[in-house]
This record gives sequence, structure tokens and C-alpha cells, in this order.
Amino acid sequence: MLDLNDVYYYVQVVEHQGITAAARALDMPKSSISRRILALEASLGARLIQRTSRRFVVTEIGAEFHRHALAMLVEADAAENVVRSRTTEPNGTIRFTCSVAFAQLALAELIPRFMATYPRVRIVQHATNRYVDPVHEGFDLCLRAHTQPLPDSSLIQRSIAQIPWYLFACPNYLAHKGMPSEPAALSEYDGIALGGAQESHTWHLRDAHHPDQVVAVPFTPTLLSDDMATLKAAACAGLGIVALPGYVGSREVERGQLIRVLPQWIAGLATMSVLMPSRRGLLPSVAAFVEFLAEHVPTTVQ
Repeated sequence: MLDLNDVYYYVQVVEHQGITAAARALDMPKSSISRRILALEASLGARLIQRTSRRFVVTEIGAEFHRHALAMLVEADAAENVVRSRTTEPNGTIRFTCSVAFAQLALAELIPRFMATYPRVRIVQHATNRYVDPVHEGFDLCLRAHTQPLPDSSLIQRSIAQIPWYLFACPNYLAHKGMPSEPAALSEYDGIALGGAQESHTWHLRDAHHPDQVVAVPFTPTLLSDDMATLKAAACAGLGIVALPGYVGSREVERGQLIRVLPQWIAGLATMSVLMPSRRGLLPSVAAFVEFLAEHVPTTVQ
């Protein structure tokens, strides 16, 4: 069995691009770290680092070992935190980011509930619609909705909820135009769309009872916006039909301001995932927050 401490020091040496730099960062004697690396190489029977007085080069097998070593350390941290999270009350600051709509319409009521449960936790939320790199921007986690698998990366990814999209319109608009009876009829209606000024827009509708039945309906939007609140307000004002995540329009449906159009059809299905930097273990506070989201977000977004 490998000594996990040797693995840790090896990762530090590679991350700091040298034994001297790693020793300085860890406040340890250079000779101690060098002995650890030699012991690891002897245990593996392979040279991981080529060392000369002028150059520091990670060998090909050393680079591959480094990739797996990072995963080993993450899992070791996770194993330790499973125990510590049961015995230590979560505390400290959680920095996370999510989209503006998700912050306003899904998390606004959940975050106070979490903080009431864990009063020693401080939360810093950054709501933005731009792409955020949690590693380079120093976030503990980010929440990202996506319709396609996320690209492979060094981030830990955990799916926590499926978010259905529906078509909505206001009662007055439908009273004037009539309720469409089938997807093909939507081409006769005004459309409101999320996104930029691309050349074409299409509603891709899937029958909720027959998932293999999909209909594509092209349309020309009368309003384009990357802000869901604007699109929802436009639909409530009678400007046309809009596709939105179900949770975005749920309150307006309850108030009678919006009606589900073609309720048997789903206008899309997104996955909400939590992304976390993989180079550090989960603190008890972050682990508790992720578990809280995984438990409560699915109900909130339905």
C-alpha cells in the first residue's frame, strides 16, 4: 500500500513545479520532501520526476500518476469529512455562484432555511448569467443548468435535479387567439424567446406520455432577451407564448396570470448540476449545503 503522505507531497511538488518551491510553501526542509519522493518512487518502482540542478521535469508516467493522485487525495478528504461532518457543526463561509433566475426564483427561500439550520455558516452568493470558472474565481461551488452533458474537466460534477420547461401564455392572449390544439398550430402564434439574435428559433416539444414523439415548430420571436424575468413579464402582458422552466412560471400560473399551453407537451428538460473544484476536499459546511440542495431543489423546480 502506498503511503498517502508520500502521495500528498508528490502532488505538492508537481503543483509547485519543484521540490524547493514545495518545501517553501509547506514550510518543510527540502531534504524531507526529497526523501518522501524517493521513497514513493522506490515503492512504485518507477521514476516520476527527472531532477537535475537546472531542470525539473515530470516524466510521462509521473504525469499520469499525478492525475490519479489528485483523485486519491480528493477521495481521502471526502472520507475524512464524512466522519467530521457528523461530529462537527458546519461553520465558516460558503462562496457559490448561480444564474440570476435560479437565485431569485429557486434559492431565495431555500437559503434562509439552510442558514436557520446551520447558524454558524456564512453564505456569499454571486448571481450572474455569465460562465464562471469556480477554480480560478475562488468559488466553493457553482450551480449550472444544462441540456447537454457538461464537458470533461477536473471539476467534481453532481446532478441534483431535472428541470422541465413548459410553454406559457396569458389568459387574455389565448382568449383572443384561441388555445392551440396541437404543436403544429403554434406557428400561427407570437413567440417570445430566450437568447440572442440567431437566425432561426424552434420550439422542440416532447410528448410527456410518449417521450419518443418529438415535434419541432419554427417561429420568429417578437421579443428576444437573455433575462427570464423580462420574458415572463412580456408573456403576462400578452405579447405571445414563451418557453420557460416550470418553476419560473409556477407562481403566475397559481395567480391566474399565465396558463400552460399544450400541457401534455414538454418544451425542454434541463439538468441542474453542482460543480466543485476537485483539488480540495469538501468542508463540512459545503458538504451540508450540497446535501441540502440535493434534497430540496428537485421539489422547488418541479
